[in-house]
Amino acid sequence: MKNVNLQNVEEAKDFEKLPAGGYVCGITAVEDVPDKEYLRIEFDIAEGDFKNYYRDLYQSKSFWGGNFIKSYKDKALPFFKGFITSVENSNPGYKFDYDESTLKRKFVGLVLGEEEYLGNDEVVKTRLYVAQIHSVDKIREGKFEVPKLKKLAQDNSGFQPVGNVNDDDLPF
Repeated sequence: MKNVNLQNVEEAKDFEKLPAGGYVCGITAVEDVPDKEYLRIEFDIAEGDFKNYYRDLYQSKSFWGGNFIKSYKDKALPFFKGFITSVENSNPGYKFDYDESTLKRKFVGLVLGEEEYLGNDEVVKTRLYVAQIHSVDKIREGKFEVPKLKKLAQDNSGFQPVGNVNDDDLPF
């Protein structure tokens, strides 16, 4: 192993998990995915105890967790309009002009909920997802509801994932 200088290196710390809740957020990046007809939106917490949470997470763990997609397919347009209205209402004087790059550095209110998922190690874990989009005023006023934990659907078929079965247990 090469000799490294650990004299001035700070030890890694546990990272406080962001709780589900309502947050005033800033849009940090937007990417149009035209063949799929959606915008990929990155955000960070802009106010409060968790300000810059995702930036700090990225600096610590090289992972940016604050993102969601907003489809602009015909069926999804009412939801897309709700997103745009929330951004416009959160940024006085701003009017969306169909240039997604103008969304960068705009504020929006997001309600983050928790959902279960099956990790690569086949262990049930939880993660945050954008459950609702509001104006920042609604978030600041507490006029939102945090959804209950979205539980992972349980398979009642009696089948097990192949990864959990020992070859000696197979009848063939």
